[in-house]
Amino acid sequence: MTKKRILPPDRLAECEAAHALFLSKKNELKLSQKKIADAAGMTPAAVNLYFKGINPLNAQFAAVLARLIEEPVEAFSPRLAEEIQNMTSAPVVREERVSYTVGGSAADVVRDMLSRSGKNLSENARRRLLAAAEADDAGGVIELDYYRPGAVGDEVWIAHYDIRAAMGGGQVPHDYPEMLQDIRVSPQHLREMGVEFKEHFHLKMVTGWGQSMAPTIKHRDPLLVDISIREFVGDGIYMFTWDGHLYIKRLQWIGEDQLSMISDNALHPARTIRAEETYIQARVLLVWNANLV
Repeated sequence: MTKKRILPPDRLAECEAAHALFLSKKNELKLSQKKIADAAGMTPAAVNLYFKGINPLNAQFAAVLARLIEEPVEAFSPRLAEEIQNMTSAPVVREERVSYTVGGSAADVVRDMLSRSGKNLSENARRRLLAAAEADDAGGVIELDYYRPGAVGDEVWIAHYDIRAAMGGGQVPHDYPEMLQDIRVSPQHLREMGVEFKEHFHLKMVTGWGQSMAPTIKHRDPLLVDISIREFVGDGIYMFTWDGHLYIKRLQWIGEDQLSMISDNALHPARTIRAEETYIQARVLLVWNANLV
């Protein structure tokens, strides 16, 4: 199994400060890690990875957390406060005239910020910020940077997640540079290929890493996934976190709250894992590869 990387001291300090503020406010505001996870569109396990200092905080999670604990982002991360301010020109420090309503949607907060401080942003930037917030409210995965552009004709942009999901021993879900950028596709063509999905903005691209799912998925193959599928819905290939690592494996229900984590490569034996400890992030719909002929 891939060894977990230790965060730099400054990033670890941000996680500890955010966790301390959460603990100090959770009783007063009736907060829980699950409530934060629901507001951020992620699993409680992913929230715990931030609070435990396993994953570094990012701007999107920081904005949601700050709203819920009623503290400015600068209270736990001046770095991210500056980053958010540079991106949106919105206030991220404590000011008497700035207020956030606990329980308000991410889209409402973004609309408020854009109305007050977004006049210098382009229309495209405003649309993308609002689309990202609306995707949050619809239950997207917060760990990753995504947006939902409008369709142009029948073609839409599918965002490529800046992560790699392991098909071997598992990857700690940090950021990794990728060769593939966002792609433009036709939803109609995808359906003609047999890809089943409800909404195109639930489709994202990730990169498989390792050989344990060969020959179905080879090392570095781009994968089309549906992030609206957040629970086991039948045997298939899923992207999920287990034991603090991110995997792409075939899952099969074997009863008694247990799943079989299966590698298509016969050299990698199947493992039995508990369903309650498995947090599904998406289901793999299509392997987007280009095999040489």
